[in-house]
Amino acid sequence: MNMNKVLGHLKTINTHKLTVMKLCFRIHLYKQGLLHDMSKYTFTELRTGFKYYQDGLRSPNVAEKEEIGYSKAWMHHKGRNKHHFEYWWDIGKDGLTAVEMPKNYVLEMFCDRVAASIVYQKENYTDHHPLMYYQRSREHIFIHPNVDRLLLHLFEYLDKNGLDATLDYIVKEIKE
Repeated sequence: MNMNKVLGHLKTINTHKLTVMKLCFRIHLYKQGLLHDMSKYTFTELRTGFKYYQDGLRSPNVAEKEEIGYSKAWMHHKGRNKHHFEYWWDIGKDGLTAVEMPKNYVLEMFCDRVAASIVYQKENYTDHHPLMYYQRSREHIFIHPNVDRLLLHLFEYLDKNGLDATLDYIVKEIKE
């Protein structure tokens, strides 16, 4: 096992987790901030992270999908973390259903995506990156319409008003 990949992956996931934690704390989601992405430290997810580490520029899960057609780590991760919209899929009477997520998990997802942009973009990060990333994926994801609307609204607000103003807005206008 390449020790540079091991250490690089651990640095990336630790930095991401701490960034999400700080953002969650700022919007009073203390428990979610502390427990965010704990499954990334399980053998299933670490194994993929160590093998497919991408120099902290993108998720190892993407590289695993490119090589084998799916990601074992992602399958494990999305089923254990309620801040991913894929966690909220179910088979209903009309087939696959996107269930509306509780607001606290949508807000954690917002923090998660902002943190991912901060971590992967590094010094190139701007408050436009999370919106740009979300807009690129919107047509290809299966998400409850109310969750989509809230996320898009928050990313647009972030783009126009900056991170500090957006976190204040979430606490004062969205969270309650």
